[in-house]
Amino acid sequence: MDYRIDDLAQAAGTTVRNIRAYQDRGLLPPPRREGRVGWYSEEHLARLRIIGALLERGYSLGNIAELLATWEGGGDLRELLGLEAALTNPFSDETPSSLEPGELADLFGTIDPAAIARAIQLGILIPDGPRFRVPSLRLLRAGAELFHAGIPLLALLDEIAALRSLVDQVASRFVALAQLHIFDRYGDAVPPPGEAARLAQLVLRVRPLAKQVVDTELSRALEIHIRAGMGDRLGRLLERKKKRASAK
Repeated sequence: MDYRIDDLAQAAGTTVRNIRAYQDRGLLPPPRREGRVGWYSEEHLARLRIIGALLERGYSLGNIAELLATWEGGGDLRELLGLEAALTNPFSDETPSSLEPGELADLFGTIDPAAIARAIQLGILIPDGPRFRVPSLRLLRAGAELFHAGIPLLALLDEIAALRSLVDQVASRFVALAQLHIFDRYGDAVPPPGEAARLAQLVLRVRPLAKQVVDTELSRALEIHIRAGMGDRLGRLLERKKKRASAK
């Protein structure tokens, strides 16, 4: 995907001014030119995300320039950018959507101001003028289906907040596992030439494998709890029905 500079800034969560400053300092490769228009690629977006992450960790632009120069001097830049992309590109392939309040009401059959406020707090809905940006329409549709099944909206939203904390712990453990056994072998050194591409592939494989493991374990746990909870409940109901039939 190609970006104009304004779109690139929005996607990277930065400003056009910063992008130009990074280019001036050699931190960001120049765009591809078509006439007077500069086009930026996914590699530019990956590089901007790395710069942003390093700035958040307290690195100066000078430190970042030295780090990038070391990387570029030790191997193929495309290989290193591939590792950048693997580490920083979004995991989800879902494209954010946009809904009007009326469309939201159609989806849920109601507009609950308290639920809207809670959804905004959780980032499930993001106000955007008269509309709402929706990072995950899948999540919203799943919530609507559970709501129509009888679960109150605020209870659903509280459960999502609780689940996020648990899922964050699971994700943290997988990342720590990968860091310990894959990345820590290099210590503070830049991966040697040829290793960046292999590491990028490992990162890309860890993501779906971690998701597969969690999905398998969740399915196992759901089976146990459904049998223990709902199965017992159904058994009690059938037993009562049997007793009533015997009493007649």
